[in-house]
Amino acid sequence: MNATLHVKRSRGSVSRRHFLRTAAAVVGVPLLVPASTLGLAGTVAPSNRLVMGCIGVGGQGTRGMAGGIWAPEGGFIGRPEIHIVAVCDVNRNNRNHARDIVNAKYGNQDCATYGDFRELLARPDIDIVLSATGERWHPLIGIAAVEAGKDIYSEKPVSVTIAEARALANTVKRTGRIFQIGTQQRSMANFRFACELVRNGYIGDLTLVTGDIDPGVPPVPDLPGEPAPDWLDYDMWLGPAPWRPYNSRVVGSWMGWYDYSGGDMTNWGAHVWDIVQWGLGMDDSGPVEIIPANGKDVKYLTYRYANGATVVRNHIPGVSKGILFEGAKGWVKVSREVFETEPASLKRQVIGPNEIHLHESDNHHTDFLRSVRTRVRNGSDAEVACRSITVCHLGNIADQLGRPLRWDPAKERFVDDPIADRYLARAMRSPWRL
Repeated sequence: MNATLHVKRSRGSVSRRHFLRTAAAVVGVPLLVPASTLGLAGTVAPSNRLVMGCIGVGGQGTRGMAGGIWAPEGGFIGRPEIHIVAVCDVNRNNRNHARDIVNAKYGNQDCATYGDFRELLARPDIDIVLSATGERWHPLIGIAAVEAGKDIYSEKPVSVTIAEARALANTVKRTGRIFQIGTQQRSMANFRFACELVRNGYIGDLTLVTGDIDPGVPPVPDLPGEPAPDWLDYDMWLGPAPWRPYNSRVVGSWMGWYDYSGGDMTNWGAHVWDIVQWGLGMDDSGPVEIIPANGKDVKYLTYRYANGATVVRNHIPGVSKGILFEGAKGWVKVSREVFETEPASLKRQVIGPNEIHLHESDNHHTDFLRSVRTRVRNGSDAEVACRSITVCHLGNIADQLGRPLRWDPAKERFVDDPIADRYLARAMRSPWRL
């Protein structure tokens, strides 16, 4: 698991990239002119702008690109140091909508559109990439991007398997590129402060940690095939996922099906278990035992860590998708809407200069761009993303097998359990493979 894995491409795809680069050099394709030479309006010198391409520009991708929810400053496009030159999506309607947003922002018709992410990544003028596809695509796009010399901001979840997350983290480390996963709660002050209270012992020795996440992700039902709409490249939409006939219900709710996702355990779990890991100081490790609920003596999915910490999946009263850290001297409850402590005075606690201070960021996009500029590690890099999503996948695997599992977080293998090890990876549909 710790050996470096690389994206293997068919000869056709390598030739495609070579062709794109060569053709651009020979015929001087206008779209490959670096935006930093165009004298774009703004407060940042053209030579200091970062040129961005966006891959996956549906709902979340458009929000990350152009604003909304947690990007009130207008997303990446609202930043004067960013110039977006290209968008890519297998859905023609999505990419044309995103193109129109970009062109309206800059007052021109220069934004290029692509249906294949490899064409966008082949552009030498692009410095950074936003990836907001489904998670079945995130490892392949992330690996291809960093191997093409791009820095990448990727939406979560980072993968559908542990093996893919590890392959991505290893490749990012090998290439020296910047990667950040979109677990933006690490750039929210209450989550950071909650973890600092826990890490500095203000609630005493931990007795229990609870993550509020729903279990389960069902297999794709046997639904009738439908004609794929002409605006969707369905083969590219599937990507490495198993082939099955197009069905609008599945495509419209793909995060609820096992072929494409880990359900709520990886969707919201990518946020919740990430904060659990942060609060436990386990960004480079993980649990050593995973015990599924059995309806008898084990009521909730339970994780045990080598440091004695116990973590359960359960609903928390008064909180949605939050975390409850309970200790011998008090507790901390945190979500995007709630921050409560016992004793209440902990909310006013000042973390001393000689105590543990966690990575500080008040905006996730800013944290990524700072990392791109300085080459200093950000708060949610590929290693953090790998370790956090691993906790999610381990819970799903334990639920699927219906029995306790022992995990070696150093080797990233199950302990003496070859059957469980089979769940570390999934076969990818040809020609996609790691």
